[in-house]
Amino acid sequence: LYRIVRELSQKAGKPMPRIYVAPTATPNAFATGRNERHAAVCCTQGILQILDEREIRGVLGHELMHVYNHDIRTSAIAGAMATVISYLGYSLMYFGNSTRSNRDSDNGAGALGAVGAMLSVILAPIAASLIQMAISRTREYDADEDGSVLTGDPLALASALYKIENGVAANPMPPTATDRSVAAMMIESPFTHPPTADRIARLQQMAAAMGAPGVNAGMTTGEVGPGYAQPYSQTGYRR
Repeated sequence: LYRIVRELSQKAGKPMPRIYVAPTATPNAFATGRNERHAAVCCTQGILQILDEREIRGVLGHELMHVYNHDIRTSAIAGAMATVISYLGYSLMYFGNSTRSNRDSDNGAGALGAVGAMLSVILAPIAASLIQMAISRTREYDADEDGSVLTGDPLALASALYKIENGVAANPMPPTATDRSVAAMMIESPFTHPPTADRIARLQQMAAAMGAPGVNAGMTTGEVGPGYAQPYSQTGYRR
């Protein structure tokens, strides 16, 4: 892992993030950190067990581009906004109930508490949606594309995504209250990310456009693995 991340970060001309391995069997990976110089990339034990080195390289290229495209900072800002919105409804509900207990204005307080309760129900999904928007479909597609340009190997990431999707389905993470907010950080998530089949199709088209040897023009979505493209020399990323 260290060797691959060092190689790709040097190729991008960017600082190398810290590297962690999470002790979970669910295959996944994510990046975090407030900026390029204070970032980390984490792979689970599960993903290291089901992917080969070339596929892991494709995944790490994707995660590094989340860092270098400043997606992590955007996610943090959206998360803070989501928290503020969620607590706005709770505060109104609490304020209404507190005023009612003081019997200063029973009818008005009751109405305010009802409004607060209604807002908390309405605003909670909006808060969750903001987190989803932080790492949106466009950002995932961009990280796929930019990471593949960085590695020069779109089909490596395509094959990895196919294996990860099947691995997550066979061995999902235990459900928690923070599923959706955590899922936004992962390379594979049914909550916030585009369909894996669409991502694979885009990567196959990208490999074919490169004219790289080893791309089977008749390969259908999901049939990845054997038809790897050869490394592509061009580098680049979004600033």
